[in-house]
Amino acid sequence: MTGNNLAIIVLAAGQGTRMKSRLPKVLHPISGRPLVGHVLTTAGRLQAAHVEVVVRHERDQVVAALSEDYPDAVFVDQDDIPGTGRAVQVAVEALPGDFDGDVLVLSGDCPLADVDTLAAFVAEHRASGAPATLMTALVDDPAGYGRVVRDADGGVDRIVEQKDASAEEAAVREINAGMYVFSAATLRTYLPQLSLDNAQREMYLTDVPGMLRRDGDRVAASVVSDVTVTYGVNDRAQLVEVGRLLNQRIVRRWQLEGVTVIDPATTWIDDDAKLSADVTVLPNTQILRATVIASGAVIGPDTTLVDCEVGEDAIVRRTDANLAVIGAEATVGPFSFLRPGTVLGARGKIGAYVETKNTEIGEGSKVPHLSYVGDATIGRGVNLGASTITANYDDVHKHRTEIGDEVHTGSHTVLVAPVRLGAGAKTGAGAVVRKDVPAGALAMTVAPQRNIEGWVEKNRAGTGAADAASRENSAE
Repeated sequence: MTGNNLAIIVLAAGQGTRMKSRLPKVLHPISGRPLVGHVLTTAGRLQAAHVEVVVRHERDQVVAALSEDYPDAVFVDQDDIPGTGRAVQVAVEALPGDFDGDVLVLSGDCPLADVDTLAAFVAEHRASGAPATLMTALVDDPAGYGRVVRDADGGVDRIVEQKDASAEEAAVREINAGMYVFSAATLRTYLPQLSLDNAQREMYLTDVPGMLRRDGDRVAASVVSDVTVTYGVNDRAQLVEVGRLLNQRIVRRWQLEGVTVIDPATTWIDDDAKLSADVTVLPNTQILRATVIASGAVIGPDTTLVDCEVGEDAIVRRTDANLAVIGAEATVGPFSFLRPGTVLGARGKIGAYVETKNTEIGEGSKVPHLSYVGDATIGRGVNLGASTITANYDDVHKHRTEIGDEVHTGSHTVLVAPVRLGAGAKTGAGAVVRKDVPAGALAMTVAPQRNIEGWVEKNRAGTGAADAASRENSAE
């Protein structure tokens, strides 16, 4: 998008102490990715020649979490010298020596900076002809941010960090957004001149614009109209707020693509999810990770789908599903639990209070209610009666159950795996099936019923049941 004359440096070395977490700040999840994952995804869309991630705190954990999903990123270690200036310096030193393009510097905890904003930022820098351009924003409360101090002509004079600001400088409302574009030559010239002579005892990248002004060069500024693209995450409250804003953006995008979202405030859609036109999402629904939903499906209310595939015109309500496939025109719910490996065929049904796991259910087959079905293969046109379960575990191993086409089981059937029911077989209510059932056979394991006349009146004399029985028997 910006050509091969661009390198991107993502700063991800910080500890993030205000998160109060064992997990490095940049790995905290938001909309289906770690914080820094959103930044790297955007960086990839800019088609830069080089993408570098500066790491230090828990560097092995950060690299392990990111390297598979972002194979083109190069991880660069920051040493014990603190500060953003040092982070960028080690990254620039890792670039090819003949790279003479522009360097876009991004913060790993700012996931709202979208590709259009950053592409425009780079284009504005190149059009300005300045050796450095910083992104700025006007805010009502600048506390905690570096202030952008301008000269008498309105140009950028310097950036002053919060702890180094005078009272006059602290009153400035224009803040440094923490995103920059420099020419590579500028960074190679000025980064070695940075020092630790400041209140934080850090090498500030923000000192570079002041050095440029000292030497008579111009520093450009790009003021963003949408201040939210500059929002970073330093604590849990900000994580939630930034997540809410990112989710609003994602939901809005799908609404414009023809998806009906009844209540955006209670709907969460991860960035990797894919929805087709004419999908309807009802309130209190989470569509997470790489879930794919086909046209006409109705999802929710009160539903969570994680890495699921939902076919056309399927209905999924009040369901928790993970790594499951739901076929076209199938119905699921309410109060269903689909565990990994569940595959429900077209026009099939998983009903109320049903749990499935590692099970293939054929076209048109139904598990209507109150069942556990695990490690099973179920053919077409099957109906499992209420409370039918597969007993798949013998305390050591899991075993499979195979159910042929058009099998019907009676209520409360227990299928003790490994076992096979042939096509068209049936079971009586309460059957405990331990042996294979041939095709077309009826399996019954319950003893014939025996009635003991007068038992209640004799053994429960004086109770309401005995009195009622006596009245009915007398009437006869």
